[in-house]
This record gives sequence, structure tokens and C-alpha cells, in this order.
Amino acid sequence: MITRLLIYPLLLFITATSFAQTKPPVVKTKAGMVSGITKDGLNIFKGIPFAAPPVGKLRWKAPQPVQHWAGIRQCDTFSASPMQASPAPFSMWSEEFLIRKEPISEDCLYLNVWTSSTSAGKKLPVLVWIYGGGFVSGGSNVPIYDGEAIAKKGIVFVSINYRVGIFGFFAHPGLTKEAPYHASGNYGILDQIAALKWVQQNIAAFGGDPANVTIAGQSAGSMSVNVLVASPLAKGLFSKAIAESGANFSRRNSNNNLQQAEQEGIKTAAALHATSVEALRKLPATELMKANAMRGVITDGYVLPQSIAGIFASNKENKVSLLTGWNENEGFTSGPLKNAADYIKQIQQQYGEKAKTILQYYPATNDSVAAASQYNLTSDMIFGVQNYTWANITSEKGNKVYVYRFTRKVPGVGEYAKYGAFHTGEVPYAYNNLQFVNRPWTATDHKLADVMSYYWANFIKTGDPNGSGLPAWKVYNTNDKAAMILGDMQQSQPLPNSARLDALYLILKAQ
Repeated sequence: MITRLLIYPLLLFITATSFAQTKPPVVKTKAGMVSGITKDGLNIFKGIPFAAPPVGKLRWKAPQPVQHWAGIRQCDTFSASPMQASPAPFSMWSEEFLIRKEPISEDCLYLNVWTSSTSAGKKLPVLVWIYGGGFVSGGSNVPIYDGEAIAKKGIVFVSINYRVGIFGFFAHPGLTKEAPYHASGNYGILDQIAALKWVQQNIAAFGGDPANVTIAGQSAGSMSVNVLVASPLAKGLFSKAIAESGANFSRRNSNNNLQQAEQEGIKTAAALHATSVEALRKLPATELMKANAMRGVITDGYVLPQSIAGIFASNKENKVSLLTGWNENEGFTSGPLKNAADYIKQIQQQYGEKAKTILQYYPATNDSVAAASQYNLTSDMIFGVQNYTWANITSEKGNKVYVYRFTRKVPGVGEYAKYGAFHTGEVPYAYNNLQFVNRPWTATDHKLADVMSYYWANFIKTGDPNGSGLPAWKVYNTNDKAAMILGDMQQSQPLPNSARLDALYLILKAQ
């Protein structure tokens, strides 16, 4: 009897202690209390609302404030991804590079936080991740966007959702008329700005420093970073930027203006048999997704008062330290591959007197050479020359910039074995998330992921990727054009193919 009396209190103590250890972390935001989960020394919060659901009358409106809630809101599961087509592996991207199959909804304006502290006095550096997807797809629950590894390096990692496709980038005269800022479109960018404002107002409660925020993105996410650096609406919301494969400088990548986008919107509405904005808002999301609507950022006079190139030329962009680059084998062509003769003919028709220069750098001595040139030309136009131009402009203005070239052939089997250092391939390395991708990784891959994630973490902390034990990464300038080659080996050297990028930029700029 005495033994039992001693055991029962001990069991109660053990149970109470275990409960205390697993008690979910709770943080007070401006809109209410949220709870998350604790894992491996991190506090993780998923599905925190940063704006009201953009549904019903709020479809195609700037994000509105979140309604306050009472009690503690459980935030331990990813929210729905933005409305888009159901994901399916294609081209070079296996399922780890895509959103989860469900849920998918217009009610999508939520973000996620990984942090090692919830002390307001901690002041850890903050990273805000913006996904890619061509502005028509993507979401923050993609496995390679997990924030755990970077958070363990002393950073508060925030990933956000924003509207895509016709829901995020649809302009129409009726929408422009009703908006207090007299513009429409760019709702996805306004979502990003709303999330950054949420960070300024709330991240201290998660242990973050609102004065030390880096924005980062890849592909359309990188283009978004470029837009945010250019936009006056984002002034003061961040101090550093990481841009992976994407920007908007040459005319080929320049943004349509509001009037052009509105005309496209009128055509879309007519195709949907909708005679008013009210009628458009009443259409089911599935019907809207069938429309062949223009998608992407526009020069709307509000988010972007003028083109991005014009804003930078006028010295009106937000001043940031920049880390930027692109991949060796982005993997795109402008249509089906042509044989050498047909490729030469196309270049001559498209570029006229400049065709000789194009063919000098993107030759067609035989069909296989022509095939490689078509990949290189398209990738350089969409990505290489864009980020290269941004690096040059930043350096010429005296701001610090670090440039990389990702060259590691991402391992793959079957269909995926044929791709090299492909578009998005660098992301799981940069954020040390190889574990989430089912590929035959080797020691070389794990070493590269370790090095890259430390470079990225150091830059997020200080604006300089260099650190103890890492190969020296030289600051980029327009004289020696030093770039960090991120491949089987990591070393700073003159940027490969800068001459062809210079030539291509001049041709695209003149078009």
C-alpha cells in the first residue's frame, strides 16, 4: 500500500512533465493568439492569416485586414494553396517541386513561420520566401521550401502565399474604376506587400528583427523580389534581397502597361460572357480558370509607377544588398527545337541585321549545336540577362552585390536523368532541403547544400555570404565580373559567358 502511494504521485509528476514539454508554443499577433508545434528545438507555425480571405466581394481587391479572433487559433497545418490547376509532375520537376494536391482554394492568404525563439528581445534575422510558378501556380507548402534547416542556423524563416493566375493578375476597367488607387491587376504583388507589412508588425513576437528582413524568391518569386525592390509601396519593408533566376529589365521581359492589361481583361470577360465586374465575381473559380487571361505583373501606375528598368534608371528603387544568379541549364526553349537550317532562318527573320551577332554567340554549325544554342538563347533572354543586368546596375550604383552561377547537374533517374543544372534545381541546395527530394544524392550534393545554405544564411544575417570555412565569395563588380560557381567545386571566377550576355542585352534593349 505504501509502494502504491509513492508510485501514483510519481506517475502524475511524469505525466505533467511530459505535457509541459509538449505544450504547443503560443504567440500573440496583432490579430490574436496563435499556437504552433515544437520540433527539434524550433517553434513552427503554419497557416497564420495575414489578410482577409480574398473571396466573394473581395475577389480582385487589394488584400484587406484580418478580422481579430478571440482565444488561441491553432496554426499547425499549411493552409490551402492559391487557386490553380491540380499539380502533376512535368518536364524536369518531380512532385517535390510542386504544391500538395490539396487543399487548393481562393482562401489562401496565409503564411508560415519557423523560429528558434519566441522571445521579442531575441531580434533574429528574418527571411521571407516568395515562391515561383510563372505567376500561375505555386504555394508555400512545396516540400523544397521547408524552413527548418535555415531556421536552425539562427534565422526566422517566413514563407507566404499570394494569389496567382487570373485571381492574382487580372486587370479590367471596372476594377480600376472601383479601386481607390485607380489601378487593377498586381493583386498577387499586393498580397506580398501585405505579408511583408505583417512581418513588420508581428515578427518580433516570433523572435525576429523587423529591421533585418531579407526577401528571397526564385523564378516568378525572383521576379517578384525585383518588383518589390522597385516598388515605392514596399519601401522600408526589407533591407536585403536574394533573387534566383528572374528579373524584369530587358524589353522582352518588361511589363505590359495598365491600358494593355485592361483591354486583355475586356476580352477575357467577353469570353466568359460576363458583362460586368459583379458578374465576373459571381463566376465559380473553376470557370475563371478556363479563361485565357493575361497573367503576370503589369506597370499599373501604383505598384509600379513606371517600368522596372525606368525606376532603376531614375534611381527610385529601394536600396538593398543583393545576392543574385541563375542556373547553367535552366532548360527552356521558345517552342519546339529546330534543326540548324531552320534555326538560322528564324534568327535572321527575328533579328535582322543583328542576326550575325546572335549566331556568333548562339551558333548553329550543326543540329546538335543549334539545339544547345536554342536552350542557351531562351534561358539567357528569360533569366541570365535579367539577373546579370540587375547585378551590373546594383554594382554601378555602389551597392554590394554577390553573383552566383549554379552548375551542378542535379542527380536523377529515368526521365529526370537527362536534365542538368535545371531551373529550380538550386533551391533544395540553397535551403539545405535535399532530404525532401527523392533523388540519388551523393556526398558532393550534400557538401554543396551545406556550403550554399551557409552562404545564404550568412547573407541573410549580414548582407555578406562569406564565413569561416567557406570558399571566399568575391563581391561582384563590372570590371572583373567575379561570380561564385556553385557546382562540384565552389570558387569565385569571372562570370562565364558575360560577353554573350552583354551582346544580347544590347540587342534586346533596342527591340
